Amino acid sequence: MTEPESPNPHKDFDSRLRAARDEQDKGKKSSKSKDDAAKSGSGLGLAFRITSDIVAALAVGVVIGVLLDRWLGTSPWLLIVFFIFGSAAGILNVFRTMEGYGYAAGYRKTGAPPKPGADDEANKRNKQ
Repeated sequence: MTEPESPNPHKDFDSRLRAARDEQDKGKKSSKSKDDAAKSGSGLGLAFRITSDIVAALAVGVVIGVLLDRWLGTSPWLLIVFFIFGSAAGILNVFRTMEGYGYAAGYRKTGAPPKPGADDEANKRNKQ
């Protein structure tokens, strides 16, 4: 007996994949105006993130210091120590946030693909 030919699953997958990509491309075209609006507010968003990083780190450090001072009766020494730890953590968070932004022309964010040309030599040396 002959069995009926099974449909090729790859053709079905390819057609569904094309349809999904077409829908995604349509969504990208309509969201370009949203991207333009997001770029204009990106400086404000970055400033808010930096501020919240510093305030959150300081608040956590102070709360831990106050709680340990009350528990151990060492007031105000642990408050001072954890205030310094919180300050250092806040500054470290800001540094991590800003390390991808540079002022020199041609500077790229970390993780971005390198530009072809002069960077190729440096990348080869780093891999060795």
